[in-house]
Amino acid sequence: MRYFIFFLLFPLFLCARPFTVASYNVENLFDSSYEGTEYAEYVPGKHNWTKRMVEKKLDQTAEVLCDLDADIVALQEIENESIFNALQKRLKKVGCAYRYSAITTKKGAPIQIALLSRFPLKKHKELQVNYSPYVRNILEVEAEIDGHLLTLFVNHWKSRSRKGVESKRIAYAKTLQKRIMAMPKYKEYLILGDLNSNYDAYLTLPKKLNDTAGKTGINHILKTIRNNELLTKSQMCQAGKEWHYNPWTELPFRERWSHKFYGHRSTLDHILLPASMFDGRGIDYVNGSFKVFKAPYLFTKKGYINRWEVKNGKHTGKGYSDHLPIVATFDTKPFVPSGNDTVRKSTVGTIEDLYQTEALDHPLILENAVVVLKRARYAVLKQTPKGRGIFVFGAVRDMKEGMKLDIRVQEISTYKGLKEITALVKLKEKGMVDPDPYYASLDSMRQNEVVRNLTGMVKNRYLYVDGKKIPLYFKNRRLTPKNGTKIKIAYAHIGYYKKLQLVVYSKKDFTILEN
Repeated sequence: MRYFIFFLLFPLFLCARPFTVASYNVENLFDSSYEGTEYAEYVPGKHNWTKRMVEKKLDQTAEVLCDLDADIVALQEIENESIFNALQKRLKKVGCAYRYSAITTKKGAPIQIALLSRFPLKKHKELQVNYSPYVRNILEVEAEIDGHLLTLFVNHWKSRSRKGVESKRIAYAKTLQKRIMAMPKYKEYLILGDLNSNYDAYLTLPKKLNDTAGKTGINHILKTIRNNELLTKSQMCQAGKEWHYNPWTELPFRERWSHKFYGHRSTLDHILLPASMFDGRGIDYVNGSFKVFKAPYLFTKKGYINRWEVKNGKHTGKGYSDHLPIVATFDTKPFVPSGNDTVRKSTVGTIEDLYQTEALDHPLILENAVVVLKRARYAVLKQTPKGRGIFVFGAVRDMKEGMKLDIRVQEISTYKGLKEITALVKLKEKGMVDPDPYYASLDSMRQNEVVRNLTGMVKNRYLYVDGKKIPLYFKNRRLTPKNGTKIKIAYAHIGYYKKLQLVVYSKKDFTILEN
């Protein structure tokens, strides 16, 4: 008799443990049947999209989901119920079955949103977003976990490509927030999916997409910011139900990404948490559990995301997705605060401050920074003519020489002794100024200064000028002049690679006078 009682209680023991919730954009899981709504490269029989390719895609998607091993998974970019059923069969075949599931059925949409669950699903419905007849619906699902009902909103908002202005994502956010406000005050729910918005979209929304005067769906409509700062967990304990916490802020800035587009890291995938996940009732968030799933096979040898490969217009059967899964843990035990729950807010500082620390524990705002040099992916900034300069690596989009601006420095590093800004947000452009006063002379020889109009002799990768012997480095090594060449350098950056050196970035920055 006691064995019978044990087996009756066994499912309850499973539910009582902490459980994980994940979101994964699988990148276009299509079947091999023609529906007429397929993307061009997924029309059966074209571009090598065959039954064999479908099988490979199913295998590789199932591999990720098995290793992820989440109890609930929100999925994006599933073509239809047919391929969704095939995925569930594949998962069961390899020992990773999900007993419960739901998927949207929006007519005319080439891809749908779905959910897999190991917990019973009591009901589900679709929320219609009304800015276009072909826009994807939001999937609303109610799961039962250890006697508690948890509502899951699975989303795939409009992308930022193909006229993806912010007003289209705001339409999703308003639909979602309207539904949330109609629910009981302490209703427990999660917002999951690819929102095609960075967690700090209010700072990083591109100008060409800003048709809403800076208002964003994720930050302003779903209310993840207050007083122009992201909400912290300590604030969520006192927040109303319309506010949401974004756990991306728990990760070090360098690790905040699940998608890369042309080398730019982004946080398109989200698990947003309401105040009910911090109130000690029912289901709560397990503090600090948010992470990005980074199995080694999801990356190429060069460190890029190992996305599903279409090469020369044909599917090769290699790769997985252009997104990485994200996951967080929840429990029926109360949320446990920690000393790290209050994130330090951004402060106003100087470039000199950046030289006093190896890493930022909060964003630093630099006011009146002037672009002294801009070449390709690189720039040098100064705040005052006599002050320190700082090198910017990679984060130089839309910068021009002579531009004055306020920036928010998100991340710094030191590379072989060279102090660098590696991530920033432009807060305000303040017009153009004459950069001439900001150039330095060789007398200072401080790193991250820009010097002009140097005439000297090149010998063994040194420049002999004004009685000085200075290491000389050409970013394009093929431009390095031969020994004995007299040159005039119009612009050079005083860089640092284990020692101070002059860095010349472009062939336009120097002239050969004689050999």
